[in-house]
Amino acid sequence: MARKRYLLTPGPTPVPPEVLAAMAEPVIHHRSPDFKRVLAEARVHLRDVFRTRNEVLVFTASGTGAFESALVNLLSPGERVLAVSCGEFGERWQAMASALGCEVVPLAYAWGEAPRAPDLGRALSESGTEVVLLVHSETSTGVVCDLRSLLGVCREAGAISIVDAVSSLGAVPLETDEWGADVVVTGSQKALMTPPGLSFASVSDAAWARTARATLPRFYWDWQRARKQQESDNTPFTPATSTLVALNVALRQLLDEGLDAAFARHAALGRACRAGIKAMGLELYSPDDDSAAVLTGALTPDGVDAVELRLALRDRHGITIAGGHGDLVGRLFRIGHIGYVDRYDIVTALAAVEAQLVEMGAEVERGVAVAAATDAFEAAVRA
Repeated sequence: MARKRYLLTPGPTPVPPEVLAAMAEPVIHHRSPDFKRVLAEARVHLRDVFRTRNEVLVFTASGTGAFESALVNLLSPGERVLAVSCGEFGERWQAMASALGCEVVPLAYAWGEAPRAPDLGRALSESGTEVVLLVHSETSTGVVCDLRSLLGVCREAGAISIVDAVSSLGAVPLETDEWGADVVVTGSQKALMTPPGLSFASVSDAAWARTARATLPRFYWDWQRARKQQESDNTPFTPATSTLVALNVALRQLLDEGLDAAFARHAALGRACRAGIKAMGLELYSPDDDSAAVLTGALTPDGVDAVELRLALRDRHGITIAGGHGDLVGRLFRIGHIGYVDRYDIVTALAAVEAQLVEMGAEVERGVAVAAATDAFEAAVRA
């Protein structure tokens, strides 16, 4: 019998069987009426999930590609850009802006720390920058920032905001229009429950206006070209047609569940996972509150290598979780709980972590994590 496998990383995430089945349908031509109907439906659903009236541009690329599209459409060579970072992905956007020839003004926090609105206000005032890079959910640490307050500071300063929402959109509350986000970027492979390959960028009127004076070179990433084609339900270049068909199935499922219900489910799963981790006596690395709804990060006990733990979970138990970045590779492991994940996925993962830690010599009482996680989830659902 083939071993059952569980994918519990913060991305890619598990894909519902109906979405996988949609990808197996015959491939459609991207210049056909069939595809126009697919893209038209996706445009409507994406605006609903982004909670925006703005156009949401669709790219065949990873989230990194859509983020680069924001930089090249909004900035010019040598221009200053304020980049807020508190982990791996904030640092990636700094490196990207530098590689494109921009002058990066960093607002850097220690990994695991959350950015603060007053700090951003001072940095904007002192630097005079007009574009700000923000990470909503920093998946390297599990920190989900108070995006609404940070966006308020950007609006007061008249700065354009570019938000990395790759692991947050559809997982935790994000009100694009109500909070005044100018550009929000995400990918298909996280809370949107679709295989990797698509990325998206919602663009405000203020951001569109700025594109007229941005001079960084762009061709594939040209927003004007993309918007013009999308207005007639086309794309400027060959898209991932089958993935878009699957995306519509996933978006319908998410919207049928209801975004608020999905947010509550992710928060309950986070509570369950944290309760199980703490019951084993492990130290949490991600925050111990409901902001940590995307993933739970934990540190292994002394003498237990996190890489060895993850490999054993994958090879012996069929469970794939994520590791740490930077200096924490040997200590940190991360369990994702967004998208097509339920309480039993979390309980299964925790039971395997328990069993493997015991085998690796850690002093962990068998069964405590499962009981604690179950109690925490049920309490969250009743609340």
